[in-house]
This record gives sequence, C-alpha cells and structure tokens, in this order.
Amino acid sequence: MLRAGGSRLVAPGLRRLLGPGAGERAAPGLAAAGAGARAYHERVVDHYNNPRNVGSFDKDDPNVGTGLVGAPACGDVMKLQIRVDEGTGKIVDACFKTFGCGSAIASSSVATEWVKGKQMEEVVSIKNTEIAKHLSLPPVKLHCSMLAEDAIKAAVKDYESKKAKLGDSPAEKAAEA
Repeated sequence: MLRAGGSRLVAPGLRRLLGPGAGERAAPGLAAAGAGARAYHERVVDHYNNPRNVGSFDKDDPNVGTGLVGAPACGDVMKLQIRVDEGTGKIVDACFKTFGCGSAIASSSVATEWVKGKQMEEVVSIKNTEIAKHLSLPPVKLHCSMLAEDAIKAAVKDYESKKAKLGDSPAEKAAEA
C-alpha cells in the first residue's frame, strides 16, 4: 500500500527503513535515520526528499526510450525514460518512476540528472560505481546503483530498437551524412 507523502507517494516500508520523519523535509544537514542508526548520506536524503525528474513519457513516442528493470532479491522496480532529439541524438529530457528503497529512488534521480544533455554514446558509459560513489552508498545498497545503470542502458537500447524499426537510427543518419 502506498501513502501520500507531500507531492509524492511513499511506501510505508520505506518510512520504516529510513526511520522516523522519513518522507518529511529534514532540516539541512540532518539524516533521516534515528539516533544511533547508520545514517544515509545527505545526497541520498536530498534526492529522496526532493526527487528530480519524477514522471513518465509516452512509451510509444518514437523519440522516447524506456528502460524497465527490477531486482527480485529486494523487490525494487525502476522505470527510466529518455527523450532524444532525433536531429542531434542528444538526450533532451529524462524521467523516472521507482518503487523501492530510498537508495533506489536517489540512484534513479541522479541518473536522470546525469543523462540530460548528453549523447547516447556518453550515457551508456555511466557506471553504477560512479552513482554509488556520488551518493556514498554502502555496499549493501550497491544493487540500487546497478539498477540505475541497467535502466539507462535499457532505455538507450529501447530507443535504438525503435529507430532501427523505423530505419532512421542516429548511427544510420551519421553514415549517410
């Protein structure tokens, strides 16, 4: 069951995971975990409290690539979408919807920020280790950053397969020029 938390939905299990007050705006510099508990890095808390680029594009749009990935072990599911300018091959927008822990939401949010404005060739080189390092994820949460990397690659693959069906992939356009 999902519960409204401000302008987003917050799973009750996520509140238990992050501790008292999770899903509410924390004072700057405060972690969302109780005293004595291992606290999340402030970037994780920030991206959880203020996720960037939450939303969805029309998956049937030929300029949109959709990556849907999940981790059966923990139940996290991540959908990441990219919108590509067909003329330049540049990712002009990105969004996500993630059902999972705070680290998964933060990893998705960071991934959408990092792919915007980049060429497709650039974004497939984004590694989960870079996301994990940026968010200071503990080893037990590395699978969240792996999901983000997999979602980026799946979105690019989906976009490229759509373009291949239409016969106008960016690689084909470059070869024609």
